[in-house]
Amino acid sequence: MDHHPIGVIATGSHLPATVVDNDEVGAAAGVTAEWIERKTGIRRRHRAAAHEATSDLAAHAARQALAQAGLDAEQITYVVVATSTPDHPQPATAAIVTDLIGARRAAAFDVNSVCSGFMFALTAAERMLRAEPAGAGQGPYALVIGADVYSRILDPADRKTAILFGDGAGAVVLGPVPAATGGITTSLTTRGDQHRLISVPAGGSRRPASADTLAEGAHWFTMDGRGVRGFVHENLPGAVHALLAKADVPARAVRHFVPHQANGVMLAEVWPALGLDSARMHLALALHGNTGAASVPITLDLAHRRGLFTEGDLTVLSAFGGGMSVGSALLRWAPTRHARPARIPRRTTAAPTAALPEPALAGAR
Repeated sequence: MDHHPIGVIATGSHLPATVVDNDEVGAAAGVTAEWIERKTGIRRRHRAAAHEATSDLAAHAARQALAQAGLDAEQITYVVVATSTPDHPQPATAAIVTDLIGARRAAAFDVNSVCSGFMFALTAAERMLRAEPAGAGQGPYALVIGADVYSRILDPADRKTAILFGDGAGAVVLGPVPAATGGITTSLTTRGDQHRLISVPAGGSRRPASADTLAEGAHWFTMDGRGVRGFVHENLPGAVHALLAKADVPARAVRHFVPHQANGVMLAEVWPALGLDSARMHLALALHGNTGAASVPITLDLAHRRGLFTEGDLTVLSAFGGGMSVGSALLRWAPTRHARPARIPRRTTAAPTAALPEPALAGAR
């Protein structure tokens, strides 16, 4: 069988049309707009309409990525959706997405590693594609989607959570790429002993939905903010260092860092410990907040469509989430629609952060 390195060949993203600013969420949570921005760096977020579910947002992002790749949905072998806010307990949200986009030949499944889910889904899809025979221009291809509608599981009065999250979806198409530019190295870890830091206590097999759990508010998303911050400071730098060691790549060679968009202040605090002094950290959370498993692929799409990647650029993606899990990936950027050709000189020293414009809104092309 003829095998090629697997890499990202296209990106896409989608945000719902409704915009919710800090004044609105702050009023319900008992804090000011200024306090929210100072503590998180977030100014606004998007909220799904009453008729929109996670699969709807995911399908919009998937169509964008397919169009960018110049592929038909029937050419996709796998559809993997990372989400912790599925349409239903079953079937898998990915199955619904295949129906919405017409991916009739794809095998589909969901991954739930909460906000780090996209990294786990990316790893699973890349491993499966590597096992598939590759034909010239024929794939195989996978759609990897991160999508969440956190607005449905937030207590508006809980200032630890309600101010942070927004709804959205991001997607990438994976496929064969040239050996000189492509390839993905990933590293995943889960600290199950800290799973209580983030949870939705009721609604599963341990505490099925009942009048009592509803009255208790046990279906809301809960988070130990201080504990999560400590987990990130303790685990994210080591995860990035381990990834680079696994790939035998020096930190100074990395040009881009796309993190989970959890909290801008927390990311600024942990940034020096990552050692990525030659990289640019891409941030878009000011405009859409923390979109869960969608945050890395949304931000990646924004940077890509802005033309910030050059062929061959080493790019680190990293996310952390409930479980508690950390997932990281190192990409050598492949030739894509918006990438700059390798012959264009790259800066040896990048700006430490880059604010990005928001993804396309509902109905935009």
